[in-house]
Amino acid sequence: MTDEFRTSFQLAWHVVVRNWGVYRKDFLANISPTLADPALMLTALGMGLSPFIGQIGGLSYAQYLAPGMVATTALFTAFFESSYGFYVKMTFESVFKAMLTTPIGVREVVMGEFLWGFIRAALMGGTVGVFLLLMGLLSNPWAVFLFPLISGLLAVPCGAIGLLASAMVRNINQFQTVYSFLIAPIFYLSGVFFPLGDRPVLGVIVQLSPFYHGVRLLQLSAWGQWQPGEIAWHLGLLLLFTAGLGYWAYRKVVKILTT
Repeated sequence: MTDEFRTSFQLAWHVVVRNWGVYRKDFLANISPTLADPALMLTALGMGLSPFIGQIGGLSYAQYLAPGMVATTALFTAFFESSYGFYVKMTFESVFKAMLTTPIGVREVVMGEFLWGFIRAALMGGTVGVFLLLMGLLSNPWAVFLFPLISGLLAVPCGAIGLLASAMVRNINQFQTVYSFLIAPIFYLSGVFFPLGDRPVLGVIVQLSPFYHGVRLLQLSAWGQWQPGEIAWHLGLLLLFTAGLGYWAYRKVVKILTT
């Protein structure tokens, strides 16, 4: 680790600490929707529809939905924090303008936001995983130890999408369009609610979604399906999306924070 990178990481960590300081002031209010929404969705759809749907690949519908709820937590945690949250800090609170008067630069701001998104998603995903374990919905109980890592990895490209939106929208109301035409489709059509094996066209399209690859990694771990080739495929593409979207988001944020 070079001295330059070490210094940059330390400065980025200050961004994380600042975000945590604000977040913890309304801790219960902040975590409630993140945890309540997957629990309610799992209860309403999983428990409610399981008797009517029957089994999917030897799993009850509730068991099938379970890993998708962890992915959902990571997606919404990362996207809303880096879209609405970032935009408010940038436009209305001038937080980043103040940061840039210190040794913290745009690179450290973006790195700090990604680190904060990773940590938040890991904690939330791990908490949902414990809930699923207690409900007896994990075929592989040991998956609960992998959920935080996968959730954190999934949060970074999803957070990059939020940062891109923050850099491109002209007012805060336009985030609704981003959600309706981008986030909602990848959420509903990425295998969370139904398998994609018999839908070849959709199965090809979702390969372009980092969310889908996170969903599959969570499903494979939750169901104990250790298929090295498929794991390598989804992990590799998730990391590729992370690098590509992360760099694109960084370039956009540099432009908007320095002009």
